[in-house]
Amino acid sequence: MAISRLLIANRGEIAVRINRAAKALGIETVQVYSEADADMMAVGLADVSVCIGPAKASDSYLNIEKVIGAAAETGADAVHPGYGFLAESAAFARAVIDAGMTFVGPDADTIDRMGDKVAAREAAQAAGVPVVPGSKGRLETVDEAAQLAGDIGYPVMIKAAAGGGGKGIRIAQNEDELRAMAPQAQAEAASAFGDGGLYLERAIRSPRHIEVQIMGDGDRAVHYFERECSLQRRRQKVWEEAGASCLDEPTRQALCASAVALAEAVNYRGAGTLEYLYDETSNEFFFIEMNTRIQVEHPVTEMITGVGLVEEMIKVCGGASLTHTQDTISRNGHAIEVRINAEDPFMQFMPWPGQVAAMKVPDVAGSRFDHFIYEGYQIPPFYDSLVGKLIVHGASRADAIATLSQALDQLAIDGIKTTIPLHQALCRDPSVLAGDFHTQWLEPWLDAGNLMPPQSQGAA
Repeated sequence: MAISRLLIANRGEIAVRINRAAKALGIETVQVYSEADADMMAVGLADVSVCIGPAKASDSYLNIEKVIGAAAETGADAVHPGYGFLAESAAFARAVIDAGMTFVGPDADTIDRMGDKVAAREAAQAAGVPVVPGSKGRLETVDEAAQLAGDIGYPVMIKAAAGGGGKGIRIAQNEDELRAMAPQAQAEAASAFGDGGLYLERAIRSPRHIEVQIMGDGDRAVHYFERECSLQRRRQKVWEEAGASCLDEPTRQALCASAVALAEAVNYRGAGTLEYLYDETSNEFFFIEMNTRIQVEHPVTEMITGVGLVEEMIKVCGGASLTHTQDTISRNGHAIEVRINAEDPFMQFMPWPGQVAAMKVPDVAGSRFDHFIYEGYQIPPFYDSLVGKLIVHGASRADAIATLSQALDQLAIDGIKTTIPLHQALCRDPSVLAGDFHTQWLEPWLDAGNLMPPQSQGAA
């Protein structure tokens, strides 16, 4: 059934993106917001807006009953969860369906299956997708973990069976470390996700983080090529690219084909991303997890393919077949996205909410700034510090970096501290320019003092 009124169960820049995508498709929008977000840009963009509670996310954006109530009250026939909050909650997906509405994402059973790292790993193996050597099922005790680690060899990565965002992860070099770290990982996972189950993987030294964007209609799936997201701080992505220049063409084709095979094996519907570790020394890739939602970094894929992924996601979840066949999807050039956070990079990335005094968006060909801020906007202190994403496109990776550097120099957000200086420094770094980095590269680079404070930094 085609969607006519879409409730957006999120905030920030992704709420703005979904509002605009829905309106481009002729769909009315309903925007929920917390008391702290009454002045949010997405509230003004939506046809209807509903306050669903106080600033605390658990009392508003994470409250399933309040979100469903707002959807029913406004006559919404579909709900888009965006990313974060309830986006990968099977309980929320079920509640939406039980209320007679369309969930813009995969069905709850798929979220359950692919959201559990052990179940996702088993699905990948069944589809013939390579996985990192590790546990075949959940590990509930430290003794189980120690025995398995002895079999697969150290170092091992201890991970939470549920959840993501880097929570619950530890790397043990030997059994003594494993026995000390596993209970810590269990406690952190139980606190964050309500599930203390663990699994182990072989720790791949200095891997690249590569992911493949897919879209499915419940029957067929296609890929929109790959992204590289290896520049990370505390397991959070900082700088993302499409495509991955470290891959040769046969490896790229095999990687993307494996993602489609897995998506079709689970009858996937909607936008999804399959994440892999790539070992450059052996030219091997290994599936690690699937994100059953639209990703923060989806714009770089839009830039190289020309496909509006949010629009396509809304259409297929509304019952349409995929717009494209694989042979009609092509990639053009190279794109880079950098996350602009309200943080002070010279003070250990301390969050810096405040009022935007003045703002200048770059006027650079091939650039795009996805954001939700405006002059006079008071950034609330209660949520993620992301305020915008600067995305650029070029004929080559070198062209894209040159465009990014120019756009960063023009981007100005006065009144707050931001991570713009970090990205300006990365644009000048020889290793970044050469594409010579991995998932453990950025933190030592920062620790070595490569990010030097300028003589004056504009704000606050």
